[in-house]
Amino acid sequence: MSVLITGGAGYIGGHTVLALLDRGEIPIVLDNLSTGYRSAVPSAVPFFVGDVGDLNLVEHIIKTHKVEAILHFAAKIVVPESVADPLGYYLNNTVKTRALLEASVRGEVKHFVFSSTAAVYGNPAVIPVSEDSSLAPLSPYGMSKLMSEQMLRDTSQAHGLNYIILRYFNVAGADPKQRWGQTTKQATHLVKVALETALGRRPYMSVFGDDYPTRDGTCVRDYIHVSDLADAHVVALDHLRLGGGSRTLNCGYGRGYSVKEVIDAVAMVSGVGFEVRQASRRAGDPASIVANCGELMKLGWKPVLNDLQTIVRHAYLWERTLRRPDN
Repeated sequence: MSVLITGGAGYIGGHTVLALLDRGEIPIVLDNLSTGYRSAVPSAVPFFVGDVGDLNLVEHIIKTHKVEAILHFAAKIVVPESVADPLGYYLNNTVKTRALLEASVRGEVKHFVFSSTAAVYGNPAVIPVSEDSSLAPLSPYGMSKLMSEQMLRDTSQAHGLNYIILRYFNVAGADPKQRWGQTTKQATHLVKVALETALGRRPYMSVFGDDYPTRDGTCVRDYIHVSDLADAHVVALDHLRLGGGSRTLNCGYGRGYSVKEVIDAVAMVSGVGFEVRQASRRAGDPASIVANCGELMKLGWKPVLNDLQTIVRHAYLWERTLRRPDN
C-alpha cells in the first residue's frame, strides 16, 4: 500500500516527499508542474504529470499503486490573487478537490490529509486561535479551503474516509540539508521576498499597511519551518494508520512576528540592508493571527526548528545558491 502526494513537486509537498523518503517510504507524486518542479522529486519516486481534477488519471494511479492514503497539497495559495480571480480559486481549490475526493471514494482510499489554511479564521477575536474558533475567511482563497474542508467532512461521514485537516499558518524556511526550498516564481511570501531583495533580485520590497492594531502597526503572523510542517504531515498520517479518528489541527508555533520584525531578521542573517517601501493594505489580510497548536502536539508532533533566525537562515542558504530549475 502506498501514499499519493498531490502537488508533491511544490514547496511544502516536496519537503513532505523528503520526510517520507527519510524514513524509508517511497510515495507517488502527482503534479501538473504549474508552480512545481520535476527536479524537486528524487528520481526513485514514481511521478505523474497531471491534474488532481482528472478523475480518470487519479483513479488509475490509485488502482495501479494500491494507494491507501492521499496527502493533498495541490492548490493556488495567493490571497490577493484570489480576490482578483475568485472563480479561478474556486475551480482549482474546491472543484478539483471534489474530483479528488470522488476518486478517493471510488478507489477505497482509507486516509486523507488535507492542506488547509489559517485564512479560514479571518480576523480572529482571540489570539492564539484554536481549532474551534469562529470561521470567517476574508478572501476567496480562505473560503475555497473552508468549502473543501466541509466537503471532506461530509465525504467522511458518508463513506468512512478518515482524514486530518491541517490548517497552516505562515510557512517559511528550507530543508536543513538544502535538498529543497522555496522556488516559486514571483513569490509573495514575506521571508522569500525579503531575501530576494537583500540579494539584489528585487530593487525594493513593500510593506502592506503600517496602521494595523499591532505592536508596530504591521501584520503579525506565526511562522512555521517547512520541515517541521512536513513532519506534521507524517505524524498525521501515522495517527490515521494507527486507527486514530479524524481531526482538524492548527500548524504553527504559537508565537507571532510582525512584518518589520521579519525584515529585521532577514537583514541580520544576510548582513545586508535593503530598501523597504510603505504601501497600502492588501485586501484579505488579517491584522494578526497566531496558532494554538496544542492539539497537534498531543498527536506526538515535536517541532525542532521553531526559531525565526533558524527559519530565515535556512531560507537564506537556499536562496543564496538558488538557480531556478527547469521543469
